[in-house]
Amino acid sequence: MKVTVVGAGAVGASCAEYIAIKDFASEVVLIDIKEGFAEGKAMDLMQTASLNGFDTKITGTTNDYSKTAGSDVAVITSGIPRKPGMTREELISTNAGIVKGVAESLIKASPNVIIIVVSNPMDTMAYLTHKATGLPKNRIIGMGGALDSARFKYRLAEALDAPISDVDGMVIGGHSDTGMIPLTRLATRNSVPVSQFINAERMEEVKQETKVGGATLTKLLGTSAWYAPGAAVSAMVQAIATDAKKMFPCSCMLDGEYGLSDICIGVPAILGANGIESIVEIALTEEENAEMISSADAVRKTNDLL
Repeated sequence: MKVTVVGAGAVGASCAEYIAIKDFASEVVLIDIKEGFAEGKAMDLMQTASLNGFDTKITGTTNDYSKTAGSDVAVITSGIPRKPGMTREELISTNAGIVKGVAESLIKASPNVIIIVVSNPMDTMAYLTHKATGLPKNRIIGMGGALDSARFKYRLAEALDAPISDVDGMVIGGHSDTGMIPLTRLATRNSVPVSQFINAERMEEVKQETKVGGATLTKLLGTSAWYAPGAAVSAMVQAIATDAKKMFPCSCMLDGEYGLSDICIGVPAILGANGIESIVEIALTEEENAEMISSADAVRKTNDLL
């Protein structure tokens, strides 16, 4: 399998590193507009191969999409990162033009490619990619929910004082500070509802800490996070590469599911060789459904800026 990662910055390089280390891809191509940058990142990563025990070939190129030809999966991380105090929505004017051009270039080189969108505002960038390319909805996936759910599980484990391997939980809705819907009702520790271990007040704290997870890191780091986003993408790419039929919450184009249409928003989906194999509809409570509608309204407002 050949995987292209567009954007060799911190997120893109982390994606490439985690994909290579897992050793399921034959080749990873890093591409960037900055002269020599992707080539340097690729060389640096390749010099870890003997130390980390992988055989995946990593190559870099400066804005030459012919080098990405034949890619099975492409990851779009390009665009400006979120700065402290900046909302994801404020990124749209710059990142929309970048993502549209990248998506068109990828498809020209690899007509059958499956695209994973990471660039923010992610739900809107996934929607833009659909509208700009006309690809079937199974072949464009927004990464957000996989990352948000990982952050939710981190906060749950922290509250429980438990290993993360004990914890399961899911975040649906928009990939934004106000749009995320951590499904606290369904969170478990080894199949036991988390509500048996922590009270409602602590659970609400976990929910709010999850929703501002990205902003918290941006404030601490001075830029967007990269390790967890890279790991989230690599897990999704691996599920596609190995036809794992693994469930991830991710931004999907909806056509009636959850009562929503013509919108990309986070819902649980089965990922396999065809990209999105199916969307999983779970029964939401009245309160959760209201949150979903509110989240969708916010995403549509951002989409309108396109």
